[in-house]
Amino acid sequence: MESTQQRDERLWRIAKARTAFKSHLITYLVVNAALWALWFITIGPGHGGTPWPVWPAFGWGIGLAFHYFGAYHNDPYGNTIREYEKLQNERESRGL
Repeated sequence: MESTQQRDERLWRIAKARTAFKSHLITYLVVNAALWALWFITIGPGHGGTPWPVWPAFGWGIGLAFHYFGAYHNDPYGNTIREYEKLQNERESRGL
């Protein structure tokens, strides 16, 4: 089992990762809104074809998705603890 100090460090790292993701998301939204506004003001929807802001939004969106996954669904400490407990259970079930 983890000590209180280790658990607090783990929670601190998770909190930092989630806060960094939220900052990244806000930056993504503001910059992409500006890119779409720039496109709308300079070229506008009447020119046909794919609007160019789609490409930076798409590429950056992929990076943002990975950042989200890392912040909310990937806990290396938790994964290690689960694997350790799984190995302990296997060892106990074999009677070792």
